[in-house]
Amino acid sequence: MFGRKKKSDVDEEPTGFFEDEDLDQVDDADDVDDAVSEESEGPYDIADLESDDPTAGRSGQRLDLGSVLVPMPPGGQLQVEMAPNGSPQAVHLVTEHGRVTVAAYAAPKSPGQWREVVAELAQSLRDDNSPVSIENGPWGRELVAETAAMDLRFIGVDGPRWMVRCVVAGPSGSTAAGAPLVAIARDILRDTVVNRGSEPHPVRTPLPVVLPQALAEQLAAAHEQQLVAQQQAAAQQQVDQQIAAGQQAQQQPPTPPVPPQRRGESGSAMQQLGQ
Repeated sequence: MFGRKKKSDVDEEPTGFFEDEDLDQVDDADDVDDAVSEESEGPYDIADLESDDPTAGRSGQRLDLGSVLVPMPPGGQLQVEMAPNGSPQAVHLVTEHGRVTVAAYAAPKSPGQWREVVAELAQSLRDDNSPVSIENGPWGRELVAETAAMDLRFIGVDGPRWMVRCVVAGPSGSTAAGAPLVAIARDILRDTVVNRGSEPHPVRTPLPVVLPQALAEQLAAAHEQQLVAQQQAAAQQQVDQQIAAGQQAQQQPPTPPVPPQRRGESGSAMQQLGQ
């Protein structure tokens, strides 16, 4: 369908492992092959599809997110991350093993952006005192890191004027080579389609995420319900505070009235005593 042959299981195994080496040395290592094999499957550019329906995947429907069309993993769920302005920022595919996030970025016509990005990611993680290693995967170098919160694996693929980055995140050991979560992430990438569009975008700019209408409506309805619930909770809290203040006022004994001072012809009683 796409004019590419499936890569064998042997070829999909990591061909090299570099334990926390200097990135300059890794960049010059012959064992790290950044070129995408002609025999490897996706991710695909939407212009390469022969089907008129880009949402029709190999084993099911792809989820159309605007710049990327991704297959849903079996038993997976969606988790939408919203930007401060209310627009969708990222869509995570959540599985029982962990989370997979696929995003597309604008890139120059010449390949090599992922090579630069992975070096910067590794340096940033090292600055945070996270152990970092580089492995070979089906599309070249993959970055593996251990953070205090979770284990991470970054997989990148250079395409025609786009770059795809797949972030695999899960508990300790879940992002190791051969782990189920890594296998799921690679299967997702093999059937991912990138819709770069014709609009100009600065290099490294994330390509826009657009939610399907049904999902967008569900999120809008859920957001509206959340706002209503927050307003009701705030109103109820105000009522509770007023009730509590009233009960406290009833429990306090009344303050006895202060008797008025008697005034004589020469002034008040105190003034008269002072004379």
